[in-house]
Amino acid sequence: MIRVVIAEDHAIVREGIKQLVSMAPDLQVVGEATHIAALMTQLRTTPCDVLLLDISMPGTNGLEAIARLRALEPAPAILMLSMHDEVQIVARALKAGAAGYATKDSDPALLLAAIRKVAAGGRYLEPSLADRMVFEGGLADERPPHTLLSEREYQVFERLVRGANVNDIAQQLAISAKTVSTHKVRLMQKLQAHSVADMVRYAIEHRLV
Repeated sequence: MIRVVIAEDHAIVREGIKQLVSMAPDLQVVGEATHIAALMTQLRTTPCDVLLLDISMPGTNGLEAIARLRALEPAPAILMLSMHDEVQIVARALKAGAAGYATKDSDPALLLAAIRKVAAGGRYLEPSLADRMVFEGGLADERPPHTLLSEREYQVFERLVRGANVNDIAQQLAISAKTVSTHKVRLMQKLQAHSVADMVRYAIEHRLV
């Protein structure tokens, strides 16, 4: 029996995934969480084989939690489940240690197959995303500016466009407000933005939020 934990903060989506997984005779939902802190606590007492992890979690997001989750013993195979199909986000998740990536509009049968594949030690990438990553990966000169941001710059960017201020971001990332301000200036230069509002528009246009 493959043990599955679902980390998803939207109740309707979470319940839908639970029902889908419960229909498979070889899969069992053994836990669920709505934010990363609760997830970490649960996994220390309820080991699982596969963790379905949403990227857009409250507080610490799923991407930033991957390293901590991979450090657990035993560590679950992480299958990212997200509304985002932006190639840069997919690449970041896989680089951070996720075993697979699927979008929330995946075919149900494919999602179940993905769970089984990563549980067996394999890797999974939704076919449409795999095609785009192969194609877009060869177009380095045509990539949008946000794909060239460092991991820390992207973390600051993501929080800025979601409405966090410099002090909030400094506290969340455990860095100084001055460092956040420096990243903010560099972000505006790299994205050719004149304000946070410009960065918000950029994020919306590129489907990053």
